[in-house]
Amino acid sequence: MKITFYGQNSLGLEIGDSNVIIDPFITGNDLSKDKVDINDLKADYILLTHAHQDHILDAEAIAKNTGAVIVSNFEIANHYEDKGFEVHPMNHGGSWDFEFGKVKYVNAIHTSSFPDGSYGGQPGGFVIEGEHKNIYIAGDTALTMDMKLIPLHTKLDIAVLPIGDNFTMGVEDAIIASDFIECDKIIGCHYDTFGYIEIDHEEAKKKFYEKGKDLMLLDIGESIEL
Repeated sequence: MKITFYGQNSLGLEIGDSNVIIDPFITGNDLSKDKVDINDLKADYILLTHAHQDHILDAEAIAKNTGAVIVSNFEIANHYEDKGFEVHPMNHGGSWDFEFGKVKYVNAIHTSSFPDGSYGGQPGGFVIEGEHKNIYIAGDTALTMDMKLIPLHTKLDIAVLPIGDNFTMGVEDAIIASDFIECDKIIGCHYDTFGYIEIDHEEAKKKFYEKGKDLMLLDIGESIEL
């Protein structure tokens, strides 16, 4: 599994022969718009955790360019199906076997509405069990006891957790979340994009390190392989 960070919550996953894009918000992100060209991105699937603009902005453009299937909750999937895109609707607690692995849509505590204010269903996260590695993408969420359910069905190799505070968990809650999900290898997301969520990188990594955990704050365009 290869994971590439595109800023905010945007990620590219290469799992076997499949390319998956998570929450594409690139052209509207001042930190990434000059570093990532969405026309160069490959995507067989686009996974959307919820409907906020900083998670869906480039979904249509990438889907038009690649023919990717949009995977999200029932309401978001219907929204894009009505626009002519191929979709796969899911809902909380449900799972589906895609060619790149098994995907489970899990709880998140946040809000979800489209930029025009219309209803975007309930937010969620994704647990992806690839052929060799498993990843949890929390989406935007508060710390929740539901995270303790994840290791009951999936042993994680890595997790993507929001750490910017104010709108989501901050660093301290993300450390507790990593305990709940029983995963000490964390990629941080949802930080620095806006003034409300700017963080001290070294302090954040230090706090994780002091708890015996590894917090990775990837540069935009940087990739890691598991």
